[in-house]
Amino acid sequence: MRLFAALLVLVQCLFSRMVLAEEQYFTVVVAEPYLELHTGPGRGYPVFHVVDRGDEIEVIKRHTDWFKVRTARGKKGWAKRADMQQTLTTTGEPTQFANAGFDDFSQRRWEGGILAGDFDGGDLISAYVSFAMTQNLAIELSASQMFGDFSDAVIGTVNLVAQPFPEWRLSPFLSLGTGFIYTDPNVTLIDESDRTEQISSVGMGVRWYLTRRFLLRAEYKNHVIFQNKDDNQEINEWKAGFAFFF
Repeated sequence: MRLFAALLVLVQCLFSRMVLAEEQYFTVVVAEPYLELHTGPGRGYPVFHVVDRGDEIEVIKRHTDWFKVRTARGKKGWAKRADMQQTLTTTGEPTQFANAGFDDFSQRRWEGGILAGDFDGGDLISAYVSFAMTQNLAIELSASQMFGDFSDAVIGTVNLVAQPFPEWRLSPFLSLGTGFIYTDPNVTLIDESDRTEQISSVGMGVRWYLTRRFLLRAEYKNHVIFQNKDDNQEINEWKAGFAFFF
């Protein structure tokens, strides 16, 4: 019985601490006629609730330029930073929210960018978008255009990207991908024609957080093109560019 009573007291203490922790959220007051709450952190998510002027809301967490808040009636939703800047503190002062910073970089979900470089001696331009499934693992879609002396190529890949140290400002990553390459010869050669082939790659690179929502990205990839001939072709790719997260 004494052991049960001690456990009960311990549970009550932990519950009390959890309640107190919940009550320590930053509270602001809606100063505009209304504040729209979205179902998720983005303009694509619909508005499901409107908070009236004078009502208080608690700021639970931030995701780049979106804030998850809770109303006095317990409704939770996401508000834009621009709208939150129009709120007031409980003492009547204008609320100040800093721009997206390094903490947002380490917790980002979406990332996109444009890079340029070299693909087997040809000029390469590439665009990508990435979604972080966890802090350490992301899935990435990439589309590239290569301009060569003898042929041009379009490359599309899906990649699995592992980032072991997401909290580092200069953060290395590894990638493993597969996709296709469409080659269009520029000159008429014997046995040369337009062709589409499977491609796979392994790579490594680094992200360098710059400021706000911007970063620099550089990477190297080794591609294997599975050709219809008996032997496969290996190609090296180098590229670097700017990206942003949201």
